[in-house]
Amino acid sequence: MEATIERLFNSVIEGDQEEVESFVKELLKSNVNPQIILNQGLVAAMAEVGSRFECGEFYVPEMLIAARAMQSGMVVLKPLLTEQGIEAAGKIVIGTVKGDLHDIGKNLVAMMLEGAGFEIVDLGTDVPPEKFVDAVRQYKPKLIGMSALLTTTMVNMPATIKALQEAGLREDVKVMVGGAPVTENYAQQVGADGYGADASRAVQLAKRLLSE
Repeated sequence: MEATIERLFNSVIEGDQEEVESFVKELLKSNVNPQIILNQGLVAAMAEVGSRFECGEFYVPEMLIAARAMQSGMVVLKPLLTEQGIEAAGKIVIGTVKGDLHDIGKNLVAMMLEGAGFEIVDLGTDVPPEKFVDAVRQYKPKLIGMSALLTTTMVNMPATIKALQEAGLREDVKVMVGGAPVTENYAQQVGADGYGADASRAVQLAKRLLSE
């Protein structure tokens, strides 16, 4: 079992989707607990991917390839984890703000967060403030993540935070922001709870915010 989990771990890092799916199925056939496969195989591998990114060994393309491989394993595991009633580390609603159609960065953050064991509700791109508010009401997440790649669309971050305040929901949810033009200073100015400079740091930020 340990050897197969190690091979699964390495396959995620190498971004081999077919091998990841195959090893997950092999472990399940051997009656290995889905949670062990998730934590020791997929989540641990994505943590290693994040570390390699921070050390400069991996770049965005390698992270994307590994995240997609991880997701191929999650597709197999998810129904079984749900059956067992295993709860995610926390529920996060994520989206690119109104007027912005860029999604590569947002998608990578969503995949990395899922790889860290969070349940992700992805609202897609061009998400108006009221849609974030509706999602908070419907899904009751602990955290929302907003992305913007254009300086012209950044204004919809404070607009969303204001909409959450007006709906009486701001105290119920943490808010993190990111994207090329966004800075730590801007995040503080608009009243966000945190700023993720990249996908790896967004995962660390989410864990910190949800542990507070």
